[in-house]
Parts: sequence; C-alpha cells; structure tokens
Amino acid sequence: MEFFTKIDISKPDFSLDYGTPMAFFGSCFADSISEQFLARKFQVLANPFGTVYNPLSIARQIKALAEGKVFGEEDVFQDSHEAGGETCGLWHCWDAHGSLSGHTREECINKLNAAAAQARDFLTRADTDFVALGTAFVYFLNAGDSANDGRVVANCHRQDSKLFTRRMISVNEAAEALAGIVNDLHSINKKLHIVFTVSPLRHMADGAHQNSLSKATLMLAVEKAPYFPSYEIVMDELRDYRFYDSDMVHLSETAEEYIFERMVDTYCNDTTKANIAKVEKFLKSANHRIVDPASPATAEFKKKLAAQAQELERQIPGLAIH
Repeated sequence: MEFFTKIDISKPDFSLDYGTPMAFFGSCFADSISEQFLARKFQVLANPFGTVYNPLSIARQIKALAEGKVFGEEDVFQDSHEAGGETCGLWHCWDAHGSLSGHTREECINKLNAAAAQARDFLTRADTDFVALGTAFVYFLNAGDSANDGRVVANCHRQDSKLFTRRMISVNEAAEALAGIVNDLHSINKKLHIVFTVSPLRHMADGAHQNSLSKATLMLAVEKAPYFPSYEIVMDELRDYRFYDSDMVHLSETAEEYIFERMVDTYCNDTTKANIAKVEKFLKSANHRIVDPASPATAEFKKKLAAQAQELERQIPGLAIH
C-alpha cells in the first residue's frame, strides 16, 4: 500500500556534478538548499545581494548583473535614524540585504560592486541557476520623485512603513519578471540551465488565504518554465508539521535534507551520487572530535585526512575540499 503521494519529477536534459558550478537566487529556501550542496563541497554561489523573496526584485538584481551595473551614490541611502539632529545611521541599498550595508557611503558601494563582480564572474562559468520564488507580495517605494517613485524594493531595511506601498503582483507581472530573468541570465551565459521552484515556506503574516493566493500566482507564472516541485513535495509527500521547524513556517533539517535528496535523484547521475556518498563519508570522518590536538595520534589522523582529501580530489573532477 502507498501511504503518501510521491511527486513525479521529469528528468531534465542536463545533469549536475562536482564540475558544474551552480547558482541560487531567491528566498531563504534558496539559501537552505544551496547550503546542502555547499556542505558537500559543490561549487555554489548563493544570493550575492542577499535573500530576496519576490520575482520583481530577483529580476532587478539579475538585470543589474547582466548590464554590468556599477553601483554609485544614487543607489544607496542613509538610514533615517537621527542623533543630535543629524542623520547618523548605516548606508543601505533598496536592492540588497543588510549584510551589504555600510557605516559609510563608500563602504556600502564597495560591498555592492564587489558582490556584483563576484556574481558576474561565477555566472559566466556556471552550469545551472536555481531561482526560488517566495512570495508574490512586493514593496514599492513612495519616493515622491520621478526617478525613484514606485521602484521595486527588495529590502525595506526597517524604514518607516509610510515610505512603501505593498501589494500582490499579478500573474502577468510575475511572468514578465521571470522571462526577464531568463533573458538576462542567458545574456551572461548562453549555456546556463535555469530552473525555477516555488518555496514551500509559508508567509503567514497576511493569513493562510493570502499566502495561498500568493503561491498560486507564482505557480501560474512559472507554469511553462523548467520547474522543480519543492512546494509540491512538502505539501504532498511530507504533509506533516513534524517536517517544519518550531516556528511552524520554516522547514526542519529533515525536510531540507529530503528535498536535497530529491534534487540529487533528479539532477545527478549514479556516478555523482556515488561521489556524494564518498565526500559525505570523508567529511564525517574529518569532523570527528579531536580530544588531544597535540598528540602523535592526532598528527597521524590529520596526515591521513590530508591524503584522503587529495585522493578524493584526484578521483572527482571539480571537487575542492580545502
């Protein structure tokens, strides 16, 4: 008897291995799944501008990379926090996470341009880009000037809510953003395989019904694109609160590992699966707790690990353990 519905996933016309760099853009689900690959020593780029949840913001970030944008003074702003009558907060960018903010304008701009340069270079070499869509709700800036009024905001940086208008975008708006993402990524790398997925993490602040409408909007927008069914796997295969974290919104480690396994089954051949098992076995040994770092046994253990790492790198093209 079958006690759950297993999602059928079509085999793609490409495969992933240790020699195929992969990029991840999008929601925190993109972060968690990319960490699964990174932990097994795949070549990974994850959210160079930080976590971003909606299609319009993802499209804006990727367009900046495709156009070779150089960030400047017009792309950053200072936090509205005041002390002694003067603005004294951090410098931010509406298109980037707070990890790219800076104590000075120059620091923030330098972080943005460094992230962009690294991402561009990686994408020219990448084989696959996974784009994780989190929500169809988007923030727009109420700037009061023609240059910035109505522009898409990826991160509000805890600014006054009066600065923003928030709404759910339409299926057509989302689909246009996804088409732009594909075109811009292919302008960077024509051979790049692009796969979309809808994050199974629920955005419950707006209520269950609005979350469902948001996810449905994303699914309709992505209908004809290459797609990995992360959302469907959680809703139909796992389908139990024990696969969620304590906040009942984010996924548990078990669920994340299960989705990773389904991705490996879908995108990796038997050779790569065997190589992943070898790397996992090595890493388990390498993470063994050392009781006495100064002992001869520890020195011999480290020597043995170094030899094993070197042998694995020889056996598996593209693997870099150190």
